Amino acid sequence: MAASVFLAKAGCSVRLYEKNEKLGKKLYITGKGRCNFTNACPEEEFLSHVVTNPRFLYSAFAGFTNHDAIRFFEELGLQTKVERGNRAFPVSDHSSDVIRVLERELRACGVKVSLHTEVRELITEEVGVDVSAAEDIMDEAGIHVSAAEEQFPEKQSKEADDSGKTGKKHRQDTGRRISGVRLADGTEVSADAVIVATGGLSYPSTGSTGDGYRFAEQLAVPVTVCRPSLVPLLTEESYIPQLQGLSLKNVTLTIRYGKKGKKTFQEFGEMLFTHEGISGPLVLSASAVTGASLQEAGRLPAEIDLKPALTEEQLDARILREFEAGRNKALKNVIASLLPAKMRPVIMACAGIAPEKPVHDITKAERQKLIAVIKAFPLTICGQGSYREAVITQGGVSVKAVNPKTMECKTVRGLYFIGEVLDLDAVTGGFNLQIAWSTAHAAAEAIAEAAE
Repeated sequence: MAASVFLAKAGCSVRLYEKNEKLGKKLYITGKGRCNFTNACPEEEFLSHVVTNPRFLYSAFAGFTNHDAIRFFEELGLQTKVERGNRAFPVSDHSSDVIRVLERELRACGVKVSLHTEVRELITEEVGVDVSAAEDIMDEAGIHVSAAEEQFPEKQSKEADDSGKTGKKHRQDTGRRISGVRLADGTEVSADAVIVATGGLSYPSTGSTGDGYRFAEQLAVPVTVCRPSLVPLLTEESYIPQLQGLSLKNVTLTIRYGKKGKKTFQEFGEMLFTHEGISGPLVLSASAVTGASLQEAGRLPAEIDLKPALTEEQLDARILREFEAGRNKALKNVIASLLPAKMRPVIMACAGIAPEKPVHDITKAERQKLIAVIKAFPLTICGQGSYREAVITQGGVSVKAVNPKTMECKTVRGLYFIGEVLDLDAVTGGFNLQIAWSTAHAAAEAIAEAAE
């Protein structure tokens, strides 16, 4: 939708094909229906939140930043606000308002929207470019970098005649060019350029069923291994189901990888327990960073620091104070001020201390074990949730096959890939939708310039 608006405003004739019955089905459910449409962090920090291929995004993001996105939506009439973590939302907290202003602008710009219309195939044709003639024309115009060199540098070489005299030989550069699309009913539609903005595989009920990957593979455009991301994590400990529904705030989650237990993820935030593992903002971000490691290792050791604001020594001093105040009380009653009710029996079991044991009978070794469990509550990550509950897809059309300035495919001219269909992803907080807006703007700007 954003790419269509950018193109139409630049004077291009645009058709938008949507196989669903309405636009923005996936946008509708983002941010739990509130639509966290970008993150308002300082621009220089933004790319540090991109997990996969952040360097590829440099040009696109510079051309349309997170603050540009906020201005764009406000100019469309959307009232916005920024909440904790620099997360930008519509003031109404309704994702439908984001969709509404985009739809209104599509109509105002004359974009022809076709709902219930599935694109089945991309149509291409062989093309031949007289490179020498093109270079002559560009030389006369004072342009020193040819389009062919920019898009197909590996095919270019300087040539000289056999006599050693410098000069240009007549050269043909061949390749494929997009010529249109074929719809599910067999209708063929001609086009000078096609943007693939089909999303990935996450939440397939919204229409994200991997169509873009299929288009790419049909044209021999490489697609990297895909996996669910920003998704709950599964754990193997039998005590986790006892904690189902418990939400934790201000904790630190650490996930380790390899024989030496190197930290592959460690962040502070909020999380919750489910019947089969852990979820919440902290966990979703962890899934983005650890997905490849988990796929390789099969399981990853993890720990939760339930009291990250306290050192072990400070926690020990606090526990001693609690013990002194309730010398004759059972442990389960004394630690009530330290831990949530659901957490207490599990923590005591992990520490190997009977809940009924009076605190005056607890040894120093037992107390140290209790501290160790509170500071490093043990978990073993053994899997991820499915695409049905994944916010995004990790993996996709290889960025090596795409021009980072224009989003144009390097091997099929006039074909552009934007958004989640690309092998780009970030942590939670509005960063992934910003990837969509930035790549949409880059592609639209390139197509508009080519049209001129």
